[in-house]
Amino acid sequence: MALLHCQFYSDVLQLSTSMTVILPQQTHSQIGMQSKKTSSKHQTLYLLHGLSDDDTTWTRRTSIERYVAPHGLAVVMPQVHHSFYTDMAYGSRYWTFLTEELPVVARSFFPLSDAREDNFVAGLSMGGYGALKWALSQPEQFIAAASLSGAVDIVSRVEESGRDRLFELVFGDGQVAGTKHDLFALLEAAQHSSLKPALYQCCGREDFLYEDNVRFKEACEKTSFDLTVQFDSGSHEWGYWDRTIQDVINWLPLKK
Repeated sequence: MALLHCQFYSDVLQLSTSMTVILPQQTHSQIGMQSKKTSSKHQTLYLLHGLSDDDTTWTRRTSIERYVAPHGLAVVMPQVHHSFYTDMAYGSRYWTFLTEELPVVARSFFPLSDAREDNFVAGLSMGGYGALKWALSQPEQFIAAASLSGAVDIVSRVEESGRDRLFELVFGDGQVAGTKHDLFALLEAAQHSSLKPALYQCCGREDFLYEDNVRFKEACEKTSFDLTVQFDSGSHEWGYWDRTIQDVINWLPLKK
């Protein structure tokens, strides 16, 4: 596998930003790695970071490169700071960057497929929220989406915080419930789409976001979405995510 740290300019953000990218490489003499590479454009996982992280964190704290190597799966990990994958009320347009600019830029640099059946999105915590938000808002883009310990009930998070400074910067002072930021509202609206990505949701029972995830699971079960749920022992930490990202990769409908 090739690991690339890519610095590039974003017209949407109007600043230089970064993404970390893993690309498949077929090798024959590398010890301890099983690698696969196809001649066609690569299937791609957009892998989103959490609130305290950046685009390098998945490669620093998990073995994601080793996990995707046997599948020939490319991974694109963008940098979005504290934006909650949103066009911030007082800040930059990270939702537009993520959903419109990033895929175009990444595909212009690297041989990544633009076919829906070849594209997946996943993330942890804030990134789990971002992954589901992206897939539910634009179901034509992804065949599957996964949330690991996701901040899936953003309305409760905002209300319980008393709308602290961060949430004010991200969402402003208006209502969040029922808007394009509310995963429950997006889930209801996406029911009527003819394209529904498969969804995967995992969270540890000791995680402070566990009850939020239970509520989202129950809401999803009232829809026609194909949902896979993994609730087991674990808290909000990297040992859990290093384990469960392997389950996510094995769940993805990857080409053989």
